[in-house]
Amino acid sequence: MTGPRLQHTSMLIPPGAQEAVRAFYGGIIGLAEKQPPQSLAHLNLVWFAAGEGEMELHFLPDPHPPDGTDQRHICLVVDDLEDYRRRLTEAGMTITSAEPIPYRPRFFCRDPFGNRVEFTMIQGDYRMAQ
Repeated sequence: MTGPRLQHTSMLIPPGAQEAVRAFYGGIIGLAEKQPPQSLAHLNLVWFAAGEGEMELHFLPDPHPPDGTDQRHICLVVDDLEDYRRRLTEAGMTITSAEPIPYRPRFFCRDPFGNRVEFTMIQGDYRMAQ
C-alpha cells in the first residue's frame, strides 16, 4: 500500500477574479483548465490540471484573499526555468530570488491575487550535496 498522495491544493482569489485566474494560470503559466463538478457550480470555482494523474489546482473566491506577505506557497516543477522567468517578467510580474537548494534552481513570484508561487527544476537529489 502506498502512503497518502497530494490530490489538489486550493488557493484564494477575490470574488469576480475568475477570468484573471484563467489569464494567469491558463494563459501565462500554461495549465489546462478542468471543469469542476456540477455539484460545486454555485461556488464559482476555477480548476486546473496540474501534473500527472489527478493532481489539481483549485481557486476559490473569498472576500479575504491573501495580503501578499505570507510565505505559504505552491511550487510548480517546470522543464525550462528561464522560459517561465521570461514569461512572467514579460507579463509584468515581479520575480524574487530564493535561498539556494542544490540541484533545484528556483524563484518565486506572486500571482495577481497575492498568492506566492515557486517555480523550480529538479536536476538531482539535493541530499547528494550534503
